[in-house]
Amino acid sequence: MKIFGITVLILVPLVVITLGMDILLGFDLDNSIKHAFNPFLVKDPAELILFLILLVFLVFSFFYRKKKKGNTKGQQ
Repeated sequence: MKIFGITVLILVPLVVITLGMDILLGFDLDNSIKHAFNPFLVKDPAELILFLILLVFLVFSFFYRKKKKGNTKGQQ
């Protein structure tokens, strides 16, 4: 329960700051809420490509570790 409370106490001020910054930049409240809860709407294409590369690297790393862990069990 403490972890949930701390998460909410961190999330709420960060969302309020994000909404405030978007409103100060000239976006209306509807667009500000969309930007706060879907960060992929405001990413550049280069950022999306980098995100996808890192995601693929993470998936390959996960499968490589799982495969390597499975091979060492049979040798022991």
